[in-house]
Amino acid sequence: MPAARIERRILWLRREKVMLDSDLAELYGVEARVLNQAVKRNMERFPSDFMFRLSAAETQSVREFQMSDSSQIVRSSKKHRGLTYRPYAFTEQGVAMLSSVLRSERAVLVNIAIMRTFVQLRRMLASHADLARKLKALEQKYDRQFSAVFDAIRALMTEEEKPKREIGFHTLMPKPAKVNGAKAKRI
Repeated sequence: MPAARIERRILWLRREKVMLDSDLAELYGVEARVLNQAVKRNMERFPSDFMFRLSAAETQSVREFQMSDSSQIVRSSKKHRGLTYRPYAFTEQGVAMLSSVLRSERAVLVNIAIMRTFVQLRRMLASHADLARKLKALEQKYDRQFSAVFDAIRALMTEEEKPKREIGFHTLMPKPAKVNGAKAKRI
């Protein structure tokens, strides 16, 4: 199973990376109601930090996102569920627990792929945070060394504007003098 296919289905909700029941069911090759029945028969394995039901606002937000995302197809699982159905969201631990509930060979293989994708995303986030820390340290280190350069740049930016040259043909004729407060005409 390609990681990109799984990554598109990982959402960020309630400060958690989660996958919806309909997405998981599609990956596992089962109907969403079958997946949810298996979960309901084993609710003791799914505490609130493993799985939660989306609120109505979250459900609406997720549906709008899915419909606006041109790379995703609006899945058929929403057809039979209606607009009032609020999906379940499974955290990384909840997805891992699904492998003990769904015992098919495909479920095990899909779970392995999903776990690898979660780990890959975690590594990417950690590397971005590491890179940001290194960049900040470099800025602080080189800010002192290049302060003269930065000062020169600031001086150039705040330098007074010189008067603009007039555009066009200019003669060396003297400007006409004012006569009684009015301008004299050129001949």
